[in-house]
Amino acid sequence: MRIITLCGSTKFKHQFEQANAYLTLQGNIVISLAFFEQNEGFEITQEQAELLGNLHFRKIDISDEIFVIDVDGYIGNSTSKEIEYAEKKGKVIRYYSSGEIPSQYSARKE
Repeated sequence: MRIITLCGSTKFKHQFEQANAYLTLQGNIVISLAFFEQNEGFEITQEQAELLGNLHFRKIDISDEIFVIDVDGYIGNSTSKEIEYAEKKGKVIRYYSSGEIPSQYSARKE
């Protein structure tokens, strides 16, 4: 059992749910986002964005690894900082784009 924090753009809610299901069913503890502001249309202040960013770094601190949701290779500025932070902390880093997650874990019907 490993503790895994999901990292990536909040616009990829479906892929976060897919990764969460797959990794959880492998017996891992998965830490995800509180909500998906870009996907769900939430408006947050700069102060709230900084708070969420700092909370995510603490999630990385308590994790064994991070799993980056990099749909079509997309890695935004915040996610790049999280990857750099995880590297400095010696965390294992895996990527959604590696194709590790089978399509049967899709959170929606295609």
